[in-house]
Amino acid sequence: MTPESFRAAGHELVDWIADYLETVERHPVASPVQPGEITALLPSRPPTEVEPWSKVMEDLNSVVLPGITHWQHPSFFAYFPANSSYSSILGELASAGLGVNGMLWATSPAATELETVVVGWMAELLGLPECFTGPDAGGVIQGTASEAALCAALAARERITGGEANRTGSPAGLVAYATNQAHSSIEKALRIAGIGAHNIRTVAHDETFAMRPDALAAAVAADRAAGLTPFFVVASVGTTSSMAVDPVAAIGAVARAEGLWLHVDAAMAGVAALCPEHRGLLDGLELADSFCTNPHKWMSVNFDCDLFWVANRADLIGALSILPEYLRTAASDAGAVIDYRDWGIPLGRRFRALKLWFTLRLDGVASIQDMIRHHLAWTAWVADQVRADERFALTAPPHLNLVCLHHVDGDAATDALIAAANATGEALFTRSVLDGRSTIRFCIGARTTELRHVEAGWQLLQRLADGPGATATAGATGSGPA
Repeated sequence: MTPESFRAAGHELVDWIADYLETVERHPVASPVQPGEITALLPSRPPTEVEPWSKVMEDLNSVVLPGITHWQHPSFFAYFPANSSYSSILGELASAGLGVNGMLWATSPAATELETVVVGWMAELLGLPECFTGPDAGGVIQGTASEAALCAALAARERITGGEANRTGSPAGLVAYATNQAHSSIEKALRIAGIGAHNIRTVAHDETFAMRPDALAAAVAADRAAGLTPFFVVASVGTTSSMAVDPVAAIGAVARAEGLWLHVDAAMAGVAALCPEHRGLLDGLELADSFCTNPHKWMSVNFDCDLFWVANRADLIGALSILPEYLRTAASDAGAVIDYRDWGIPLGRRFRALKLWFTLRLDGVASIQDMIRHHLAWTAWVADQVRADERFALTAPPHLNLVCLHHVDGDAATDALIAAANATGEALFTRSVLDGRSTIRFCIGARTTELRHVEAGWQLLQRLADGPGATATAGATGSGPA
């Protein structure tokens, strides 16, 4: 591909992306293709001759697009959002065009210094406590909250063992703590860190699905009495299944008293702290050792972009730093710069800071705050509709942008309703289980969502609620908030 053909193809692709995002609503939210259907459309052998750009675009439309579940669809109410925006797409394009590897300050000073500055901006915008902004602390952009959890677990492991685990292997008897509402990435991180799933204690939760600090303290005491070594606890601010918020301050008090590393996982909900009225979500964060949240969810910075802070950068660097001669530089040896290769799992690092920088400058924080506030208002409206319809009940207290509901006729009716609603292509919901009960997760977080999409999503559930086995009478449906 020549520079001239790249320019022509690039213009066409940018137009294609803009057209796609502006008309994404015309597609069924979830791809209707069956397993193997896309594979059958693709050649079984690699191409032997160069193909024209027009053929690639043709296949993008006819082969790829039918197999896409449209995460940018305004009626995407599933999982948590993975939003994009025009500004962040441009930042991603600039990063791809520059093609740098920001593993060291020396390999592209701008990649390192821009990341440091932008992460600092985000700490201020989120109102993070001084423990994450002081000279001993630090922040970095990871790919995902899963990577952040692994980094936190490794740093905690090395702190409790005085670095011995990296030298001789993880000692037996290290124990970690979380509720059964914590994200699955926590267990995966502890498996990879050599702790093992059998050494993760499931701490009891209360009626809101939040961790009980007294149960944590009791579990730690029992493990100490058994000769084990408690070392790591995860508090969730916005769990995946119900958006429950663990009491970080009370958990932090137990962690400090017991010498545990406290990692606060706020992958989805933490971004809500961009709105000053929701800073209370982060109460107690001053007692934490690490914290993460994902701009690639509710902030419209396209995937992947996780912000990860540690209260003591030496703990993280000590766990992850390896310095072969081919990575040594004078600036690094002098301690004059940050080398982010020591702050995460991979050596190579993409220039993720660009898309965050572009978004903050081109869209501004106010537009993100407005989006979050609208989503919260519409979520409260959905919760009110559930309360007014005798066929439905809330499975968990509604919080932030998530409503968990179920059909009163039981799990089979709930599961059938989810399947029927998703099969229409009009909206997409995900199923979870809360204390043994099948649950519909109605998550309002897509950048493109408007009130009319929320109303249509609720009306879809109402329309399909009287399927086989449903017997109750519908309640009234009101119009949504302005």
